[in-house]
Amino acid sequence: MKSLLNCFLFLFLISGFSQENLTYQKPHKNVLELAEAPLAPSIRMDSQGENIVFLYRSAYKTIEELSETEMRLGGLRINPVTNIGSRTTYYTNLEVKNDKKGNPKAISGLPENGRYANFSWSPNQKHMSFTNTISTGVELWVLDIVKGTAKKITDSNLNANMGNPAVWFKNSDALLVKMLPKNRKALINTKEAVPTGPIISVSEAGVKAQNRTYQDLLKNPNDEHNFEQLAQSELYKVSLDGNASIWKSADMYRGMSFSPDGNYAMVLTINKPFSYLVPYSRFPSATTVYTATGDLVKTMLEVPLIEDLPQGFMAERTGMRDLNWRNDKPATLYWAEVLDGGDPENVVPFRDEVFQQDAPFNGKVTSLLKTKDRFSGITWGTDNIAIVYDSWWNTRNSRTYVFNPSNPNQEPTVLFDRNYQDVYSNPGSFVSTKNDFNEYVLDVADNKTYLIGDGYSDAGKFPFVDEMNLETKETKRLYQSKLTDKVESISSALNAKDGTFLVRIESKNEFPNYYIRNIKKKNSLTPLTTFENPFKSIQNVKKEVITYKRDDGLDLSGTLYLPTNYEKAKKYPMILWAYPREFKDKNSAGQNTSSSNEFTYPNYGSPIYWVTRGYVVLDDAAFPIIGEGDDQPNDTFIKQLVGNAKAAIDAVDGLGYIDRNRVAVGGHSYGAFMTANLLAHSDLFAAGIARSGAYNRTLTPFGFQSEERNYWEAPEVYNTMSPFMHAEKMKTPLLLIHGEADNNSGTYPLQSERYFNALKGLGAPVRLVMLPRESHGYSAKESILHMLWEQDEWLETYVKNKPVVEKKEATLKN
Repeated sequence: MKSLLNCFLFLFLISGFSQENLTYQKPHKNVLELAEAPLAPSIRMDSQGENIVFLYRSAYKTIEELSETEMRLGGLRINPVTNIGSRTTYYTNLEVKNDKKGNPKAISGLPENGRYANFSWSPNQKHMSFTNTISTGVELWVLDIVKGTAKKITDSNLNANMGNPAVWFKNSDALLVKMLPKNRKALINTKEAVPTGPIISVSEAGVKAQNRTYQDLLKNPNDEHNFEQLAQSELYKVSLDGNASIWKSADMYRGMSFSPDGNYAMVLTINKPFSYLVPYSRFPSATTVYTATGDLVKTMLEVPLIEDLPQGFMAERTGMRDLNWRNDKPATLYWAEVLDGGDPENVVPFRDEVFQQDAPFNGKVTSLLKTKDRFSGITWGTDNIAIVYDSWWNTRNSRTYVFNPSNPNQEPTVLFDRNYQDVYSNPGSFVSTKNDFNEYVLDVADNKTYLIGDGYSDAGKFPFVDEMNLETKETKRLYQSKLTDKVESISSALNAKDGTFLVRIESKNEFPNYYIRNIKKKNSLTPLTTFENPFKSIQNVKKEVITYKRDDGLDLSGTLYLPTNYEKAKKYPMILWAYPREFKDKNSAGQNTSSSNEFTYPNYGSPIYWVTRGYVVLDDAAFPIIGEGDDQPNDTFIKQLVGNAKAAIDAVDGLGYIDRNRVAVGGHSYGAFMTANLLAHSDLFAAGIARSGAYNRTLTPFGFQSEERNYWEAPEVYNTMSPFMHAEKMKTPLLLIHGEADNNSGTYPLQSERYFNALKGLGAPVRLVMLPRESHGYSAKESILHMLWEQDEWLETYVKNKPVVEKKEATLKN
């Protein structure tokens, strides 16, 4: 009787006008207890593992914080009152630990009600800088690590609108800081401003600009004015005692970095003209080198407005790119340039070429090497050894080479040539160490270096440390985790030669904690943190990674949780939660990277809460979409999607845990897109939950997710994959949730609004919940608790209390 009454009340809320006045709700106490559990601190550790800063924050913002003044300009979201990103995550307390065996200690001198962000170690790691946001702006603070004291070194006049406003000078005694210019003009209230004319955009014949559907773009001259004012800063040199001197006059400074020897600074500025089609990262820019005292050396690079790149994920602009300092040299710049015109369609033997030039940047430019695919980075080592990487999205291939920077005529040697989605064959990442410039470089001696790998296999995750001879390419295993009841992750090397590594260890009911492991000493494990499990109510939940096969024989997996009140032989409702991923081969798609020994962590978007409400949960269910050879994954998207879902339900049903007529499916973003498609094209589910998705692909005509083809090249793919185009097939209850300030490319709030209108117009059971102020991911406590309430009510109404009917076989709808 009580269940029927609850159903009646909820249906009244759905259908009645009282929904308009519905205030924020809180979920069932079982869910609420988990959602309100305190968040463990984050940590920032020095390179030797000797000093740790603990950063504490709430798991959520408040709706009041999200309601602060916000301007959305050129891809940025800015609080123009405080001059920092309006969606910045703030920490509210800091502690420091200087003794590996001691407890973290309070830091003296911190302000009350602090809002801390932008943490940065000094090069010598004796200090850490951070910002504090107050009602009038952003201040710069410095933490003395050894003394455990903090002090403010500027007023609240920093410009943090484009990220961290401060970078350390290499001698660690001062910072280069972006401050608000004294002559900044007043901002225009765009809601009140009277237009001076129409907004006109022009396209020249034959010039293609096939850009993704970016959000928060500039829209008119008033936006241009406001962006310019908010982007402008003056650069000051600020010493640790707070003494400030002007370093450079006002400009639109985006980023700064010092050469390893500290004698030069490279500064990136934004230039005009601005664009209404692309975000600020593609506005014109200039990269200029100055001396450490601010004298001009050379403008190294000027980049025009980038609106018309060739089509494809591997498209690149011509000219210098990825301009950066060599970590192993006092002051040498390196960069890459395309050899294929930036067009992936052009067939060439080499895609990119890498160059370098020494200070003072007026001498010879040297070619270092050419890469077969798109250059993706270098790990510098010695005069004679460095590691370079390239990759190619279309084939999912990556290469790792070793080369001699001092002899460009010496051919690079390929160390690894592999499918980067093949996690089982991943050889690991090279270990780095700090050099005399306090820069990270390859840890190498006598042609030998180290690799840290995750160690995924069919048997589980067993991370390893290998020693590799770069000349012979032979590897020797120095360590591999043997933990079978816990999961170990190797975070970094503290001293690879001595065998000390920073590791993280967790189990299904033990919160992840950090340790120092000496791989040369048996059972040598020194604890650094002692975080406790805040989720006691689910610490003993039965959890396992199950494996099963799709109807075409593909191996799949998912993490299965049984209800906390599980009774053997009883049939339970189930929630299946997933996110589709594209692959180019079946071997990689069938690999498993989950472990039943991973800590059970119910973050805000997780379905795990519902084990406390009597549901079986299959989380992170594998939903691979494969296109081998010339075939594209999306050509058979729907068939593979339904095949993945049916295989998952069959597997859990075969274990005897569920009533397959009471199964819900849910997902966020592309997972929401998946959910809507599954409900439209199969009869597998009793209900669905789709959060912040896109449902009409004609609104993203120049590609989406991993689809490179535009709408006019593959209209049947765009139409077939769009749930909006199949709204007439929808008969299954669907809960749509969306942040009304979603800034993710393609997932406009309009997507959910129009899909809801289509479903409502065709008589489908659907509910749309728009969360005020929320972006693509949700952050306000009020929003998240209400979201959990909505999901719980939906599941109780349409899944748990759905009338039991005769077991059915799933079919793929026409």
